[in-house]
Amino acid sequence: MKRKLMLILIGTLLALTACRIKGPVPAPVTPTPTSPRALRVMTHDSFAISGEVIAAFEEQYNAKVEILEAGDAGVMLSQAILSAGNPQADVLYGVDNTFLSRALAGNIFEPYASPLLDEIPDHLKLDPQNRVLPVDYGDVRLNYDKAWFEERGLAPPANLEDLIKPEYKSLTVVEDAASSSPGLAFMLATIGHFGEAGDYTWLDYWADLRENDVLVASDWENAYYGYFTAGSGGEGDRPIVASYASSPPAAVYYAEEPLEEAPTAAVVGDGSCFRQIEFVGILKGAENRDLAEQWIDFMLGTTFQEDIPLNMFMFPANADAALPDVFAKHAAIPEHPAEVDYAAIEANREAWVEAWTETVLR
Repeated sequence: MKRKLMLILIGTLLALTACRIKGPVPAPVTPTPTSPRALRVMTHDSFAISGEVIAAFEEQYNAKVEILEAGDAGVMLSQAILSAGNPQADVLYGVDNTFLSRALAGNIFEPYASPLLDEIPDHLKLDPQNRVLPVDYGDVRLNYDKAWFEERGLAPPANLEDLIKPEYKSLTVVEDAASSSPGLAFMLATIGHFGEAGDYTWLDYWADLRENDVLVASDWENAYYGYFTAGSGGEGDRPIVASYASSPPAAVYYAEEPLEEAPTAAVVGDGSCFRQIEFVGILKGAENRDLAEQWIDFMLGTTFQEDIPLNMFMFPANADAALPDVFAKHAAIPEHPAEVDYAAIEANREAWVEAWTETVLR
């Protein structure tokens, strides 16, 4: 009996196996692709990066990057503070060291120590808690028209002190510190260089500049393209302008005819410029925290960093990022910019601007 049952069981198993072998093989199940997640990045209105760079991030992380331009850096930051806890974006980029103290006091950022921080020089890292991370930097400094000085046999200025000498009278145009970002930055350079106390202060310097007929323009475009001899096509009469370290390579890059040499150069004497550093941070309440971290890593990586100079004309924070040839050849980076603590800027900005206005314009 047992043997008969065993034979029946074996026969049944063989039949089932035969059916399994002879039956059709089911098609593999293809998973339904997930829709790209949106990453919202709030920036100032000077943000610019190549479309293919953003597309590379989107493809790698199955994301859709939404850039939310929110005006200049001050307006952008005010919006972010007003929406604290319920942010309009996941990430905020573009706060610089002139607004950094206000941004950190607003308590709007979540700390994030990106592994790419190891590739960023320490002097650019201003927040030890990593609530914001440095992305790029640029120096506001004096630029001069090389041909103008060569034709007259006059040495171009080597430092801030030269501007108040009699031979440089009526040669300089700067921007209004109350209304212009480079104007404010150049004012900060003089504060860092001359200081607020002692026998000769930054306000003494500006009083001497006024006596030497410094011209104050409303903004950078007006100063550079309206009054600067090298930028105005010969219409201006000021061969010295407060501008950027990237201005000489920009003059070559945008020239209608190829240039072997930049028509302008920058003053690189110690303490003659103010270094603006721009930061990125994850906003508290971000919907896609993991994606925001990946975006910050991407911004600090060489693909994004090497795209910065010819789009935003700033210098990449990542020391491993290669500069484009026009920057490498025509830009000079000073070793010792003027230093003003970002907390001091926040505490004194309004008073400094008022004192500058009283000394220079009234």
